[in-house]
Amino acid sequence: MGWFGVQSSSILVAVSMIFSWMYLGNTTVNVHGKTSRNEMLKMGKCDIYEGSWVVDETYPMYNSSSCPYIRKEFNCQKYGRPDQLYLQYRWQPRDCDLPGFDGKDFLRRFKGKKIMYVGDSLSLNHWQSMVCLLYVVVSDQSRILRETNDTISTFVFQDYDLSVMLFHSQYLVDIENEQNGRILKLDSLKNGEIWKNIDILVFNTWLWWYRTGPKQPWDYVQDGDNILKDMDRMLAFQKGLMTWAKWVDSEVDLTKTQVFFQGISPSHYNGKEWGKPGVTNCSEETQPISGSTYPAGLPPASHVLEEVLGSMTKPIHLLNVTNLSQLRKDAHPSTYNGFGHMDCTHWCVPGLLDTWNQLLYATLIS
Repeated sequence: MGWFGVQSSSILVAVSMIFSWMYLGNTTVNVHGKTSRNEMLKMGKCDIYEGSWVVDETYPMYNSSSCPYIRKEFNCQKYGRPDQLYLQYRWQPRDCDLPGFDGKDFLRRFKGKKIMYVGDSLSLNHWQSMVCLLYVVVSDQSRILRETNDTISTFVFQDYDLSVMLFHSQYLVDIENEQNGRILKLDSLKNGEIWKNIDILVFNTWLWWYRTGPKQPWDYVQDGDNILKDMDRMLAFQKGLMTWAKWVDSEVDLTKTQVFFQGISPSHYNGKEWGKPGVTNCSEETQPISGSTYPAGLPPASHVLEEVLGSMTKPIHLLNVTNLSQLRKDAHPSTYNGFGHMDCTHWCVPGLLDTWNQLLYATLIS
């Protein structure tokens, strides 16, 4: 007699349980053939960057007091931030569930590897989050070695031979000192000889492209054979990115190196963007914007970045954090940092950047 001819209620219960969740290879489906939320992620059928922020009382992923390496620019709790809710938001994709960041799994999975964050102070911010996420799960923290020189800072997790590195580069392309001054060379990228030997690269640039006055670290910009006092900054950004993209296409072996580009990180100095005209900073913001869309839309630099990445012949991954970070007007240090100045550009650690690294982890393991 077949299964469905059996009248025994106990057997029917067993059959019901079996057919409620069936495992076909690595794909979990229910009785109606619908793929589960976790498998949507594994199969690449979920946009992990579309979603919203939800309160999760198990957050944050670690406490600032448990990570001694947080710089005073980012250590909001140490420098007196009174509210805690900003620490308890978890990113929830619309169509799937993100795996939690598993620091021990990360250390084991990437044993013997080098991961490098390349970029400006937002890369420093991002790198600090990863260092803390890993530091807090290591049982013998005396086995973590810190090394630094003029351009590279490294934490070596010696029991796993894993290096988490930061390479400081404001523009990715070169600034060179010549007789007539400091020249930003839009078609020169000499540091690529160092970068291309790394296992996982996370690039970022944007923050410095509109800097002017005394904080601008160059005197002239060179575009091809032309040396100019200045030029359209968005065009310069696009040309610099194209130089980086051509370098990846010609020099990076993607069978050995995984390449990510961090999306444009937003700042929050214009309250009109989130429905508060007249507000000029983030100092009073304690909650994210609800929903999935930032009222002002994406910044123009995001469109330039996506166009350049779309022109590449080699596939790299855009860590597309712009929109989800735009929603987090509450996640900046504001004045709760070691300098006391208003900062609505960088991000508190712990905080939002732990989600950036969770998204990086999810992509690496999926």
